[in-house]
Amino acid sequence: MASSQQLCTFHLERLFFGVSVQEVQEVIRYQEMTPVPLAPSVVSGLINLRGQIVTAIDLRRRFGMPDRETGRLPMNVVVRTDEGPVSLLVDEIGDVLEADGDHFEAVPPTLSKEMHELLRGVYKVKGALLLVLDTGRALQSGPPAARAPNR
Repeated sequence: MASSQQLCTFHLERLFFGVSVQEVQEVIRYQEMTPVPLAPSVVSGLINLRGQIVTAIDLRRRFGMPDRETGRLPMNVVVRTDEGPVSLLVDEIGDVLEADGDHFEAVPPTLSKEMHELLRGVYKVKGALLLVLDTGRALQSGPPAARAPNR
């Protein structure tokens, strides 16, 4: 009855996440970042994406996870927003998966408050729990300065 959804997947630590492919502009390797003075800790900096300045949000920090080990560079999942593209910094990129809507469930009560606030729900896929990120909330929750630029 429920329709399927294509998800661009990625990893943060041992967690498996997905974002609707309709929201994703592109996936790219690490890009050199320019720090933003006085920005919230979730804003890792700005990247230049073919002449366009894009804010890079570190999802590890958004979820309250420890920083990456020294020397381990993040990957960029660039998502479209009404204000322009924003890069979500992740540990590793996965595949595009087709998730059956019949397997979509609410966020389990055992997950943290941050997870509940930033996830749309979960899918059980191939013996794993695929956490579906709500990109709008991930970019808008928290301090207003952590939000995607809108000016």
